[in-house]
Amino acid sequence: MNPAATRRALLASLLAAPALRPARAAEAVSYLFPAPASLPAFVPHHLAAARGYFAQEGVAVTFRTGRGGADVAKQVAVGNADLGGGVGETAMIVRANGPAVRGVALLGGHSLYSIAVRRAAGIGGIAALRGRRVGVISYQDTGYYALLGVLAANGLKKTDLHIEAVGNAGMTQLMIAGSLDAIMAVPEWSDAVANAGVPLDTISIDTVFPAMAQAILASDDIIRQRPTAVAGVVRAVLHAVADCIADPDAAARDYVAAAPQLQGREDAIARILRRYAADVYPPVPPLTLGRFDPARLAAVQKFYLANGIIQTAVPVAELYSNAFVG
Repeated sequence: MNPAATRRALLASLLAAPALRPARAAEAVSYLFPAPASLPAFVPHHLAAARGYFAQEGVAVTFRTGRGGADVAKQVAVGNADLGGGVGETAMIVRANGPAVRGVALLGGHSLYSIAVRRAAGIGGIAALRGRRVGVISYQDTGYYALLGVLAANGLKKTDLHIEAVGNAGMTQLMIAGSLDAIMAVPEWSDAVANAGVPLDTISIDTVFPAMAQAILASDDIIRQRPTAVAGVVRAVLHAVADCIADPDAAARDYVAAAPQLQGREDAIARILRRYAADVYPPVPPLTLGRFDPARLAAVQKFYLANGIIQTAVPVAELYSNAFVG
């Protein structure tokens, strides 16, 4: 099947079921982002609102911002938000300590993160990060834990380099200024640094460590008490992810049209979405968009446990649910 046919089939599979559901009164849902809502990483969520997908699913979603994926998972677990965002590994990092939270949709088949390094720093690979300054959002963000996994896979400890928690703005500003040698980057940060005229090399972590894409997180309580709301949010966001894969330029136009503060940035958003559509969003067969692979979760958890990133493993079945993906 050619790529265009694959995209059409993906869209058809996502659109068929919602068309058969009767309209119902909108159910209020609060959603906590792990980083500022304006980041292009969250275009699918906003696109789902702009194109009416949440309304079609009978949910009215309010977005708020947390302090990294691990913090979001804790807030969702205690009921301070109905749903939230992290990455596929987030639940295993927090659940062993008590918060009963799991992933209910995976927004892509590849890692959200890569390591972006300044070309001028002469870093030829992960081993060459030894002694270098590497930025992460925070020490509670799941990107930090993924970095620890990548280092451990290459025989490095976190003390072998200087890992700095610099916040969202610092990730790009300090790279551009030359104050960092590398960052644990999502596509928009790599794009911003490169667009500022700083040549970058990108180290993919997919081949080194089985880190995952963004995930929608829900507590066991809300899954049990409000499954219709969880399903509605999952379907709407996955519908928008499929739109981004099929036509990132059109997705960027509609997203910017719904966000007046971004007027004039259509080209930049489209450029970033093309990175996501190529490098992050596409599912890896035989999995379909949104579904977790329990074998991949088990491999990551085993590695985290063996290298002291987590202290206790939990049953893999408690880390995810594919029940809402279709």
